[in-house]
Amino acid sequence: MFSKKDLSLIKKRGMDKTTIEEQLKHFETGFPKVNLVNPAIINDGIMRIEDEEIKVFRDNYINRPKKLSVIKFVPASGAATRMFQKLYDFIKNYQETEEDYLAYMKDKSPEGMFKFFENIEDFAFFVDLRAALQKKGMDIEKLLEKNNFKEILNTLLYANGLNYSNKPKGLLRFHKYQDYSRTAFEEHWAEALHYAKNYKGTAQLHLTISEEHKKLFARKLKKSKSAFENKYDGKLKVTFSYQKASTDTIAVDMENKPFKDVDESILFRPGGHGALIENLNELKADLVFIKNIDNVVPDRIKEATYKYKEALAGVLLKYQAQMFDYIAELDNPKLDLSVEKLNEMLSFSVEQLCIKTPKTLKTDNPDKLRAYLLKKLNRPIRVCGMVMNEGEPGGGPFWVKNSDNCSSLHIIESSQIDHEDKKQAKILAASTHFNPVDLVCGIKDYKGKKFDLTQFVDHETGFISKKAHNGTPLKAMELPGLWNGAMADWNTIFVEVPTITFNPVKTIFDLLRVEHRN
Repeated sequence: MFSKKDLSLIKKRGMDKTTIEEQLKHFETGFPKVNLVNPAIINDGIMRIEDEEIKVFRDNYINRPKKLSVIKFVPASGAATRMFQKLYDFIKNYQETEEDYLAYMKDKSPEGMFKFFENIEDFAFFVDLRAALQKKGMDIEKLLEKNNFKEILNTLLYANGLNYSNKPKGLLRFHKYQDYSRTAFEEHWAEALHYAKNYKGTAQLHLTISEEHKKLFARKLKKSKSAFENKYDGKLKVTFSYQKASTDTIAVDMENKPFKDVDESILFRPGGHGALIENLNELKADLVFIKNIDNVVPDRIKEATYKYKEALAGVLLKYQAQMFDYIAELDNPKLDLSVEKLNEMLSFSVEQLCIKTPKTLKTDNPDKLRAYLLKKLNRPIRVCGMVMNEGEPGGGPFWVKNSDNCSSLHIIESSQIDHEDKKQAKILAASTHFNPVDLVCGIKDYKGKKFDLTQFVDHETGFISKKAHNGTPLKAMELPGLWNGAMADWNTIFVEVPTITFNPVKTIFDLLRVEHRN
């Protein structure tokens, strides 16, 4: 199937033939759908913490041992292209006729172009846009008066202006302050300097970015970092990594044969955010906060974010400490544990870690019970914030039956569910919360040794989609998502967090929401 040229390319990308053959097999067979047991809801998979408990958990994190290292991890490699789809459509379709103008004026919807131009001065990028037009000898106010909207949008989006359509989302100006504005990247600095500082006052922030954008990120960091360090009384240590070529996936044609590009070489595509488990696996910290690049707000409403980030970390430290105590006993062959003690540990795994015991487990057999508990407890742990589902897209929290017949908590995407199965569809419809990508992770074992996170991935949870390359249809494969299948075999705790902590910017119009205005 593979030519010498193909095999050479596979090797050059850090892949092996076996991996590619497994991917090709998945195109033939597809991926199995998950087996949902129930939606995770409050008091049945999702913990709700009251105000007095929040203070206890926050204190647990704030007063953590000095030796515990913390880092904030932000996937930020995507370009902002999808933010501007409405603007592209407008440029393509608007003919600058009276009829078009009247139609545009009638659309007063939240994502209508009338709203965009009516509020254009409220965008944080407005000052830059005005300056870019002035360089061309144009005045934005006069362009607006003359309904010359295309020139304004072309200057915002393309290389002869601000080039926003080709920049990473992290480097777009999101929020206006009194006499300056901030990018999403900078808002993450402010967050890190509040809840991710070590006892010496240094906050570590790690971003996964596209290699082509590193100079842009580095330039922004050099220009503005010291101002933030002074404002928030700390030091920033920012590092970057790139999605590895070895995590890309092969593309196939509609007959599931390797897709060949114009030069007859095999076409590979990025494997999705699940590939970032490799980047996460290279971090050395004890605790890792994970949050998307576009989920940031101005300082005036950040307090809720700080409050719940620290509380989630405190929850993790509490349950991790108990896990470590139990694992230390289970892992000591000289220690003869009683059935009562083992059942105490089993109750902890069921009631606190939400791992429902398979019926086949012989709980009266100390050796088998001990081996089972050691396997289940000695894993990475994550605490995931969950918000009430108000129609936003995103993975949801569910009880899922695993291959070993135990049931546990998972974050599941819609594409993983068999919508044709009435029982599964009913469970999906009963879901009350979704995942805003608000995670705190513990990635070291009880001895302080880092887990190999690649050993806890469920490789059967990827999915296949239809795409196109140079106008030719193809099939593409995404790896198990970072907080979905890539963390499927972690110990998982879900905690309800308020919706105010989730304010993503998926389209340019989201920046006009009250939460993103100062």
